[in-house]
Formats: sequence, C-alpha cells, structure tokens
Amino acid sequence: MGVLTGIRVVEFEAIGPGPFAAMLLADMGADVLRVDRAVAPTDLGLKSDTDKRIDVIGRGRRSVTLDLKQPDAQRAALELIAHADVLIEGFRPGTMERLGLGPEEALALNPRLVYGRMTGWGQTGPLADRAGHDLNYIALSGVLSGIGRAGEAPTPPLNLVGDYGGGGMLLALGVVSALLNVQRGGRGQVVDAAMAEGAAQLGAIFWGMLASGNLQEARGSNILDSGAPWYDSYRTRDGKFMSIGPIEGRFYVQLLDKLGLTADNLPAQYDRKGWPMLRKRFEAVFLTRTRDEWCAVFEGSDACWAPVLTFSEAPDHPHHRARGSFVEIDGVVQPAPAPRFLGTPSEIRGAAPQRGQNGAAALRDWGFDASAVSRLQALGLGFQSDP
Repeated sequence: MGVLTGIRVVEFEAIGPGPFAAMLLADMGADVLRVDRAVAPTDLGLKSDTDKRIDVIGRGRRSVTLDLKQPDAQRAALELIAHADVLIEGFRPGTMERLGLGPEEALALNPRLVYGRMTGWGQTGPLADRAGHDLNYIALSGVLSGIGRAGEAPTPPLNLVGDYGGGGMLLALGVVSALLNVQRGGRGQVVDAAMAEGAAQLGAIFWGMLASGNLQEARGSNILDSGAPWYDSYRTRDGKFMSIGPIEGRFYVQLLDKLGLTADNLPAQYDRKGWPMLRKRFEAVFLTRTRDEWCAVFEGSDACWAPVLTFSEAPDHPHHRARGSFVEIDGVVQPAPAPRFLGTPSEIRGAAPQRGQNGAAALRDWGFDASAVSRLQALGLGFQSDP
C-alpha cells in the first residue's frame, strides 16, 4: 500500500524522462497503465523491447496497445483517459492535439484529470517544435557550461541533469502537486514540464553565486567544478579513484591528517594561487595506495570522502546493503524505490511489461466490464490474455 495507492495513471509510450516520472509514481503505489504501440519503434538503438527485464525505468506497469493514428484507437484512448487520475505524455507539442487527445478534449471529458506533459523546450516558445536531447536542453539552460575541467570542452553528465533530474523528477513533482490540488477541491490541469527549465532550476544556487561574485564562469575554476583540489577525485595506485570534498575547515584538517600532510608546509585551503601546488601533492599521495587501502585509512573519519564505485560495484557496498538501497528484479540489479515512506513503503511490482502484458487485469481493475472490454478491443485496443 504505497503512498499513491488508488491513483490511476495512463502513460503514453515514450522514452527517457516521461517513463522515469511514471516509474517514480508506480514505485509509490500508483496504478500505471502504459499505452504502447503495437510494434516497437525501430530507431531508438535500444534492446529493452526484447528483454523487458533491462528496461528498469519501465518497471511496475501494466500494458495495453493502440495504434493512435487510427480514429477508432483514439476513441479507445479517450475511454482510458476518462478512467484515469493522471495522464503522462512525452510527444512533441501539438501531437496529442492532432490525435484528438489534447488537454481540451481530455479535461472536458475528465475535469479532475492531471495532464502531465514532458518536453525538452516546453509547450510554447520559438524552440517548442525543434528536436533535441538532454545535452541540448541543458546546454541552453546554462548549466552545461559549468560542467567540465579547465581548458576542456563541457562534459556530458550522462543524461541525468535534463532527462531525469530536470525532466522526469520535475514532472513527477508537478503531477503529485496537481493531484493534491485536485484533492483539495481544485480542478484538473496541465503540467508543462520542460527539461531546459528543469535543468536551470537544478542550477538555481549558481545564479545566486554568480550574482554575489562567488562564481567564475570559466570551467574548472570554482569549488564545486574541479577547480578546488580538495573537491575532486584522484587516481589511486590500482587505477581506481577516491573522491574527497571537505569544504569546511574542520573536515579539511582531517583530510590532511589521513593523507599524512602538514598544513604548515602547504598553501592555505582557500588560497587559490596555491591550488595548483596543493593538487600536485594530493595526486602524488593518492598514487601511493590502492583505492581499498585508502578506504581503510579514511574509515571512521569525517574527511568527506568516498571511493568512486562503478555501477556494478555500488550495490555491494556495505552501506547500500544495510539499507537495501538496491534490489534485484528478475535477475537485474537496480535502485530500490526512493524516497522512503516509513508508514506506506514503496515497492516494485515487477519488471517492465511486454507489450500488452497484464492489460486484461488492468482493464478490470479500472472498472471496465466484459462488454466494455469487447468494445475497446473492437476499437483496436490490444492486450495479452491472462496467464
């Protein structure tokens, strides 16, 4: 019984941030019914359509299929929308309107509906119709310009800042907030989540630092962007890495102690002119031990440190094991639901569905009787038979 148990979400198949938002809602207990294409897209370069176990962000759903280009299928989609509390779509602006499934039609049919829209540039503006991906959206937000080392090109931060942090997570927050408004007596509404704007929000602190003169816009020249030698990662003797980040003086003292260095023989922590020398000393010292040896040295200290673990290593760390931060679903290790609700714990209800999998059960749970299901099938709705 998750915190969102009883909330019905109809999700229209997409990639990246929309499915991530739906995953968060599903983990929290929402009943997410994904409307898949009958046939998988062929231009995504992904393998997850044949092995749904690896489609981690598609977990916890049930599925039906529709060809939304067909008028009858659009009528079937409207019937699903009429039974939903939330709609999530990630098409280009105007696509749902052309299909007759836009906010005007949906909210007229279901006035309490929360209509979640996920795009890169937003529903309006000069760039609204332009194609793009995470890197493009965070580039325009200003955030990408600050990610990378001095003298080098900006570094793509995977697709975490635009797609997931500034996209899917922001959409999920917007959806839940709008649901709360509906439950307080408000009307349904559209949630317009744009990754370019979400990425900018993630960087809000840096606009404050820029205004105060505490941010230099040259990459690799600030405390948090690899400029400060005591906020960075260092190669160890075995070719692995250790991260350090003791911003506060009392923690920095512990770092020096664990490294066997004496402050009297080094530049002051915040002496920018001394940072190049300090970096060389740190580099040389970290190369004297392996990563695991350094972990043993630092263990129990507040030097603000952690080993840089790979994706495959992270789940086995004792802290993650103690908290159950990772789980295994159908043989695939993946992050457990977060955040944690101590009264109504979240859970993962299985791997991503095959196209149409468990659709029959979902329709029954959503209140469609046998005759209604037959009518939907006649309109083109597809689903797999119950096992």
